Amino acid sequence: MKNSKYNLITLICFLFLFISCTNDLNVTPEDDDVFTADEFYSQPGAYKQALAGVYGNLSLTGTGGAESSFLEGVDAGTSQYGRCLWYMQDLTADQIIWSYENDPGTRELQRNIWSADNPIILGMFSRTMVEVAIANEFLRQSSSEKLNSRGITDGVEVANINLYRNEVRVLRALAYYNLMDLYGKAPFITEDDPINFQGPEYNRQQLFDFIESEINAVLPNLKDPRTNEYGRLDKAVANMILAKMYLNAEVYIGQNRYVDCVTKCNDIINGGYTLNTNYLNNFKKDNDTSPELIFTLQSDAINTQNYGPTTVLCNGQVGSIESNGDDFGVGGWGGAIRLRKQFSLIFSDPIFDNDTRNTIISANRSIEITNIADKDQGFVFGKYSNISSTGVSGSNTTFVDTDFPLFRLADVYLMYAECAVRGASNATMTDAVTYVNLLRERANNGATNANITNADLNLDFIVDERARELYMESHRRQDLIRFGKYTGGSYNWVWKGNGSNGIALPTHLKVFPIPTASLASNPNLTQNTGY
Repeated sequence: MKNSKYNLITLICFLFLFISCTNDLNVTPEDDDVFTADEFYSQPGAYKQALAGVYGNLSLTGTGGAESSFLEGVDAGTSQYGRCLWYMQDLTADQIIWSYENDPGTRELQRNIWSADNPIILGMFSRTMVEVAIANEFLRQSSSEKLNSRGITDGVEVANINLYRNEVRVLRALAYYNLMDLYGKAPFITEDDPINFQGPEYNRQQLFDFIESEINAVLPNLKDPRTNEYGRLDKAVANMILAKMYLNAEVYIGQNRYVDCVTKCNDIINGGYTLNTNYLNNFKKDNDTSPELIFTLQSDAINTQNYGPTTVLCNGQVGSIESNGDDFGVGGWGGAIRLRKQFSLIFSDPIFDNDTRNTIISANRSIEITNIADKDQGFVFGKYSNISSTGVSGSNTTFVDTDFPLFRLADVYLMYAECAVRGASNATMTDAVTYVNLLRERANNGATNANITNADLNLDFIVDERARELYMESHRRQDLIRFGKYTGGSYNWVWKGNGSNGIALPTHLKVFPIPTASLASNPNLTQNTGY
């Protein structure tokens, strides 16, 4: 276990124990010994335990092990936050193929033929809405009125709780950011609404406005970058959410906000983060020590076992013929993940032969995938590892210790470069080229042979460079939409639109449908009382 991490599995149990008998999760306790909210919050350290639960919902699915889910009617395998995000951002785009098409929801996502009944679409919607519900409950229970009624008046304790409240407001904003990006709308509920309130549906403009105002309201009161406990957010995380929103503002609200994106990028760049000298160390067992990672989804193979994105990626990337599980500290899942041809081709230039980002394993495999069931078709990759930067294997070969890098500095450099190309008045092409070349020199162990000049920097370059730098990090669908390459037929990839040679996608597939299941239509998600 990483010493700096929360013991999330312990702390989240406390949170769901008391939430189950109070409010938004709408369940009646069956055990007379279950705490009431007042009893729970009267304990020493209760507010920090509850805070850990809000964070923990991004890593865990339940309190009974990897297969458990506290969402009634939603399976753990289709509702883990990071895994669902990865499915919806990367599996639906031009990077990967998932071999096991009998896994619920994956066939439809990777062929772009999903419907509102897709269990992964339901799982992500439910997970993010329950994050909103948990955040709202924390904010209700930590109001100044509640603190006074419980006799909590110590200045230091009150200041800590107020910091927790600000972090929770950012976590709620992150949930609404995901809902805005993926679904284009969502039920809107805050701590000021009554229990079991059926919130009004907010569109993208309304969600955008709320997220922006909410984060700006708490930003000055968050901890400075790199000064909070590992796993908790700071000003850089809040700025990152805003930067991502401003970068995609033309998609979301039809407005050019690239100048604002650059402002936020500069704030993050000046926050003390630095590139890891070894690209691949950002994706290893001890990546919690990387100076580049801004915010991660925590993974611990013993205490927080879950089938989240890094467990899936480390096991799934192991090739069906290479038998290379030992190289990555996992048992492997027999070639579950293979690369689509179009992604493999972005590394085809010989200039990328020694690029450390190029983890493609071709062996004697075909680059073509004409039959998804044939695991010997398509190249594989080796980006993620359950082995540390010093060669120490993870504590488990099924579940991994590697955290998922939700936000990292390299993305900020590329966002700045893109804004410069798009004409942001406060970005310079000189700085943009510098940032790109920092990434390229890092990828080439300090060599400058792959560096670019101003003449090389254009939007086509940026969209490919983002793929090379950020693949399998849950950005690709969003990027392709922003660059106008996702729907339509200007850019096709294998199995796009259910075609082995790729076909044009209709524009409505830029967003996912709100799930039709009753659980998703009711924002007051029900806890599974079996756990």
